[in-house]
Amino acid sequence: MVIMDINERKQLADLLFPNIKHNRDYYEQKYPERKLKDGAMVTRYGPSPTGSVHLGNLFSAFCDMVYAKQSDGKFILRIEDTDQKRAVADGIDNITGVLKGFNILPNEGYTYGGEYGPYLQSERTEIYQTYVKDLIVQGYAYPCFMTEEEIASIKEEQEINKTKIGIYGYYAVDRDLSLEEVKEKLNNKEEYVIRLKSPGNAKKEIEIIDAIKGKMKFPEYDMDMVLLKKDGTPTYHLAHVIDDHLMHTTHVIRGDEWVSSLPLHIQLFEILGFNRPQYAHIAPITIKDSETGTIRKISKRKDLWAGAKYYEEVGIPIEALHLYLATIANTNFEEWYLNNQNKKIEDFEFSFNKQAIGGTSFDEAKLNNICKTYFSRKSGEEVYNETLKYTEKFDKEYHKLLIENKEKMIKFLNIEKDGDRPRKDISKYSDVKEEFSYALDELFIQENYQKYDGDKIYDINLVTDYIENYLNLDLNNETWFSEIKEFAVKNGYASSPKEYKNNKESFKGHVGDICEALRVIITGRTKSPDLFSIMKILGKETIINRINLYKKYINNC
Repeated sequence: MVIMDINERKQLADLLFPNIKHNRDYYEQKYPERKLKDGAMVTRYGPSPTGSVHLGNLFSAFCDMVYAKQSDGKFILRIEDTDQKRAVADGIDNITGVLKGFNILPNEGYTYGGEYGPYLQSERTEIYQTYVKDLIVQGYAYPCFMTEEEIASIKEEQEINKTKIGIYGYYAVDRDLSLEEVKEKLNNKEEYVIRLKSPGNAKKEIEIIDAIKGKMKFPEYDMDMVLLKKDGTPTYHLAHVIDDHLMHTTHVIRGDEWVSSLPLHIQLFEILGFNRPQYAHIAPITIKDSETGTIRKISKRKDLWAGAKYYEEVGIPIEALHLYLATIANTNFEEWYLNNQNKKIEDFEFSFNKQAIGGTSFDEAKLNNICKTYFSRKSGEEVYNETLKYTEKFDKEYHKLLIENKEKMIKFLNIEKDGDRPRKDISKYSDVKEEFSYALDELFIQENYQKYDGDKIYDINLVTDYIENYLNLDLNNETWFSEIKEFAVKNGYASSPKEYKNNKESFKGHVGDICEALRVIITGRTKSPDLFSIMKILGKETIINRINLYKKYINNC
């Protein structure tokens, strides 16, 4: 075994990196400590442009944003594009577009600027090589000339012997080459990577405190993993450690699939002489598979709702999606939100202690409930304006109708907005057209009572008599109901369901039956917001037209 001395290692470093202009001190001074208040968190979202953004990615970025924001810190967007082979066309544009579209906005980073860039890892290669050059001098890295065939052969041997797979110890055949041997291989134009010369001992244990998962213990890392690939670009493991150090990241919030890499990352921080950030590994979003019945991670291929674009297309409000992500982020958020009607996400204090340690199931019912609560707290005009933006992109025909009927639609959307229990019938923008189709004649005529799922045929003569001779749209709701009860009694109906229940033989029905007939004929459904409010907005002429439409409908049944 040959061990190079410090002078030989310096010669090797200069031989391998003849074009490196600066030393690591240069970058330490170029990227000084941030001037932030005590406790301010610096977080970073580091996506790879290798596919479309999914809900899990959004959740991770959302956590980065809220923790940085509430602590008056910095939220960085760093594009980690070291894996060029897997990069997809427009991958970076997809990332930045989705973040903007979902209002998850970094205050520093790629396309946002800042003093700690560049924020595209492919533009930081010289920085990484500078630190690797220093690792070679320190004896923590070396050039490895092993071919793919040799590595495959080693793996096969390890599998047969049932030993740990990888390049380490006895299998790291190039870690102790002499300077002359390296020079000879370089002269022969042999390709090489730069590997970590791991100082770890797998028989020893390290302890790490994760902000979410708490205390964890691992064997020391002892693999000679690749630091720089053959083309001189870094692996993710090296690049993110150097970037987090130079960008002064305080908290690395990432999916718990990275937990197994912690021993390596901790080792890299130590041999590079960096103070390491606090790691916080968030639980994955899971779902119960409808086919197998097993719990699995979300899949863009199997789960429509897993893709970020789904939420935009169906019309789930960005703020409502944020609210749902907040319920995943902290277990106590949902109760807080439902009990604090006049407060926003910004008023809630997120805590790592309240994040789930295990998997968090996607809960469509909870999402719908959060969305309905969101809409119930919005004024009719706010719902109208937001729906207008949505339909401009996804439903041009309805968008035109909304513009032509602005005042009327705002009135409809304001029904039952006052009071302690506002109406909750909308969970997404596309619901507005569905739930309020009776508001516009163009849609109501098209429907022609297709939304009515009952089999009753209502007394059209009774309803016509009421509308033409008794209905007074100038009344308030309470007086109107008193008068319709009088009309019911005059026509042989009980004034209440209770009265009818106690003496069914004496009545044709009760006042609720007449209201149901009015509701179905006017709206085409058995459930709707306040009936009298709907009639006041539509007006008597429209109501009479709908009675005539209903006559045609029952004649064709």
